[in-house]
Amino acid sequence: MTPADSPGSAQRRWSAACPNCGATVEFASAASASAVCSFCRSSLLREGAVLRKIGLSAELLEDYSPLQLGAGGRFAGDAFTVLGRLQLGGSSGTWNEWHALFDSGKSAWLSEDNGQFVLSFESGLNETPPQSHELVLGDMLVLAGTSWRVSALTRVKTLAAQGELPRPPALGAEAWLAELRNGKDEVGSLDYGAEGGVQWSLGRPVRFEDLALHGLREDKQEAALKARSLECPSCGAALTPQLAQSKSIVCGQCQAVVDISQGQGVDSNADTSAGLAHYAQEVAGREPQIPLGRVGLIGNLALSTGAKLPWQVVGYQERCDLPAAGSDDEQTFWREYLLFNKLEGFAFLVDTEEGWSLVRPLTGSPQGQGERIEWQGQRFRKRWSYAAKVTHVLGEFYWPVARDQIAQVSDYEAAGGQAGTLLSREQTADEVTWSLGRKLDAAEVAKAFKLDASQAGALSRDASSFNTGSQRPMRNIILSLFVLFFIFMLVKSCGTSNDDCQSYKDNFGEASAEYAQCRRSGGPRIYPGGGGYSGGSYGGSGSSGGGHK
Repeated sequence: MTPADSPGSAQRRWSAACPNCGATVEFASAASASAVCSFCRSSLLREGAVLRKIGLSAELLEDYSPLQLGAGGRFAGDAFTVLGRLQLGGSSGTWNEWHALFDSGKSAWLSEDNGQFVLSFESGLNETPPQSHELVLGDMLVLAGTSWRVSALTRVKTLAAQGELPRPPALGAEAWLAELRNGKDEVGSLDYGAEGGVQWSLGRPVRFEDLALHGLREDKQEAALKARSLECPSCGAALTPQLAQSKSIVCGQCQAVVDISQGQGVDSNADTSAGLAHYAQEVAGREPQIPLGRVGLIGNLALSTGAKLPWQVVGYQERCDLPAAGSDDEQTFWREYLLFNKLEGFAFLVDTEEGWSLVRPLTGSPQGQGERIEWQGQRFRKRWSYAAKVTHVLGEFYWPVARDQIAQVSDYEAAGGQAGTLLSREQTADEVTWSLGRKLDAAEVAKAFKLDASQAGALSRDASSFNTGSQRPMRNIILSLFVLFFIFMLVKSCGTSNDDCQSYKDNFGEASAEYAQCRRSGGPRIYPGGGGYSGGSYGGSGSSGGGHK
């Protein structure tokens, strides 16, 4: 092995021949313990001046990430270079963790988190961490002097590796990965597969724009995406994902839901045992009121800078609540639009019986328990808890969409003078996800997405339903008249035809959820007065498969 100084860098580079194929393998840091040969994919362990082959990495799954080895950036004034990556797989598909080496000598990991990115630093613990079997999803624990919520418990497998790494990758091995979140918008990770014990990492959300990244493969990525055409395993139609982050796509011809996160293979959710995992949708959906591909300018977005940004509709899903057995509650339905912005990542535009809301997944976790919680100094009170099920999807999604996905949801609204600010908690079998957002007026939605008059009219059923203060008496009068009107229509329908949904069509529009539900149920019905947000998830991605990574 021969040393070579790297001009302008505090790091000392080393190079040696691969013991398997003889190709030159470089190390940018003397602290790096492992590398993967770029020619033969041998996993190499560095032992002083000698390289020893310890395994063979599988082929990397093409994920069209904008990152690549050699890309650089800056964080907190310290420059870094991307030297390696691990490709991991779990219940939420596959994802990358990129190894970044700073000029100061620090190592970090840049990884995906619910459509955003988290920069994490490995560190030691002055205490013994809990064992994986001791952790309970959603429970609180104190670690490293901070209170955390257990947000994810996942069995993770190291599928492939590339480049220079701080330690040898456990290729093919499975281990538990626990993720903890706190009220400081931080995420902590306990990797139970680390050699020599449990590895603790602490991270925060970052924006690509703030990292001043350079050396990305944007040009190559754009060309690769244009050429990324797959064949629908159900009908043979062409599938062309538009986003590098997409892990599921819905066929525009037969509406089969196709998992593109793990390539060809067998999946328990698939209808066939060969080709891409997929399933047929059993419930026919409706046309989205906001077309897929439409771009809208929206301002004051939760967790954003407040400036108006262009958000494109890339996915659409219909969901419903699942009333408990023996309950008199009627089932409610709502719609969620997945939005994408190149710099900000993903957000959700949610359409419920009470109106519209715009939300984004949180990296951290609110504190408190029971009926009242707190997030960054703001207090919230619980409104509803219910089970939510996905019934129909269109477009692309950054998580693997599973058949009949169900999540336990709790919705909260800000107390005091912050009415209109929302929190939602979604829990699946292995993850808890929080989302933060705000209510929107239908007119704002129509203007943002440039809907014509006929389309905008179908959005306006929430007009004035969120008004407070001096307008509360007028709201109550309107709601009372609204209820009386539907009682009248119900009585009238008893004497005519139970199939008459014309009143719903006239009042809410042909594309409305109310008219569609009336048609499904065979005639008019009165919706429960306490429905409110019930069945209204504010973009929580946990039930939508947007679990961590």
